Amino acid sequence: MHPLLAFSPEVAHARNTGAPIVALESTIISHGMPYPQNVQMAREVEQIIRDGGAVPATIAIIDGRICIGLSEAQLEQLGTAPDAMKVSRRDLPYVLSQSKLGATTVAATMICAELAGIKVFVTGGIGGVHRGAETSFDISADLQELAQTSVAVVCAGVKSILDIGLTLEYLETHGVPVLSVGQRGFPAFFTRESGFHADFQLDTPAEQAAFIHAKWRLGLKGGVVVSNPVPEADAMPREEIDRITEQALQEAAAGGISGKQVTPFLLGRIKELTGGRSLATNIALVKHNARVGAALAAAMLAHPEA
Repeated sequence: MHPLLAFSPEVAHARNTGAPIVALESTIISHGMPYPQNVQMAREVEQIIRDGGAVPATIAIIDGRICIGLSEAQLEQLGTAPDAMKVSRRDLPYVLSQSKLGATTVAATMICAELAGIKVFVTGGIGGVHRGAETSFDISADLQELAQTSVAVVCAGVKSILDIGLTLEYLETHGVPVLSVGQRGFPAFFTRESGFHADFQLDTPAEQAAFIHAKWRLGLKGGVVVSNPVPEADAMPREEIDRITEQALQEAAAGGISGKQVTPFLLGRIKELTGGRSLATNIALVKHNARVGAALAAAMLAHPEA
């Protein structure tokens, strides 16, 4: 295996025994939620994946190595360290070569998962085309990674802080299929519906696995988005979240916030404006994605490609 990879004992055992493995990002721990909810969420999501018959592999950069699977102490370190870097594709060489503490975004987690031979990755939501991208050119590296890195990404769509229509157009242009689970509509993270449709609705893990295997057997490299809406009981009203998002976006612009700082600021401000309800929704949707991801990882092994 790659010399920069370090497998936890649990993940190493899963690899040796052929058990299904699900990759998890770490930026959601370091930058996506406050402490201690972030670490508690990470532990609970890992347990949900275990309960679903798969092995969780949370990924982070620690001491110059790509850690595939983290210990309790490492989860705590990521959840409390003020200097953890948010690591995307461009940042990986720096963080590794300088032995910095790095939390992986969707893009970096996909790269590391593919290096480790892991084909299913669970996250909250993917990045996308930011509003105003026609002048700022602010497009998440997640989208380009989906176009070239062959990992299936289970998510709750993209956040309403983004331009969802342009995000889906970008994915279509780059040949990235967008599946939906349980509905045709493409979800918008906090809400079940965005007003846009996914490309194909495939509700069962076996159907999703067959689709993914068929794509890669054709030699069509790149990821697959498996969009899984937040459970109805945990979803926020679309009108409310749209109104609050607009307010947070205006405040970010007025404060000169840009680049990597935009998403953490917006999520934090939305949490404040919703009295913490958005954080509860965020945690619920990640847990729901973990259940779908564990089932998909098992189905990928049960119905292997020819």
